[in-house]
Amino acid sequence: MARRKRRSRGGSSASLIIATVCLAVLSLGIVGAFGWLRYKASGNVVIDQASLCPVDGPKAETAILLDVTDPISDTTALDLRNQFQKIVADVPVGGAIDIYALTEKEGELIQTFHGCNPGSGANVNEWTSNPRLAQARWEKGFEKPLQDIAGKLSVGEAGKLSPIMAGIQKINLEVFANAAGAIPKHLYIASDMIEHTEAFSNYRDGASYQKFQQSPARNKFRTSLDGVMIKILAFQRPNMKFSMEDLANFWAQWIKSNNGDFDGFVRLEGIR
Repeated sequence: MARRKRRSRGGSSASLIIATVCLAVLSLGIVGAFGWLRYKASGNVVIDQASLCPVDGPKAETAILLDVTDPISDTTALDLRNQFQKIVADVPVGGAIDIYALTEKEGELIQTFHGCNPGSGANVNEWTSNPRLAQARWEKGFEKPLQDIAGKLSVGEAGKLSPIMAGIQKINLEVFANAAGAIPKHLYIASDMIEHTEAFSNYRDGASYQKFQQSPARNKFRTSLDGVMIKILAFQRPNMKFSMEDLANFWAQWIKSNNGDFDGFVRLEGIR
């Protein structure tokens, strides 16, 4: 009888140890899961201090091509500034925005801004983050630089050439080709949309897509715009030999033939 009693104690001790270990593992699992959910809920991600982008990559990509190779009217600049502010407001937290200025040299763009929306003080969890510091970071690194660019949208100098297709090609290769395939990709083009290069010119050849297809520009500027939504914000120029509707159809065909998604052609107010 004594031997059976000792075995009973040993069995109880073993069961107690196993139960204690299981409880500890379960507790750690609960704590870990809670910590992970709190981390996800707070929106805290590790970001690059220079660009304010998540280190694992932007959650969306927005690019803007500004063509001010020719001046625009004050009215057009005001309309463009309003459109620009809407675009910036739609950039999600963790989403990148890249802004380029077109030059008269094919494929040579001036990058005026690159960064991500880090979220303002209103976007952070006050229990796990510092809303004041988040707001200051958002204002200094994201909001103010973009406001400065918006304030200079009417500045332009007349250029000899306007290689818009080459600019789109460069942005596609530099920005969208390196972005994760599943994220939203948007390209906005603010321009009079009059392509003017030696390979093809709307001034010389009009808005005929058939003539474009027969030109060297067809192969020279082709680019794969898969998954990219493209919207045009068009400046109006006086005394054009073709209508804005014809120009819109020309670019819609060019975008679709390069596998892009045409998201509209908006005629900005004013003319110059």
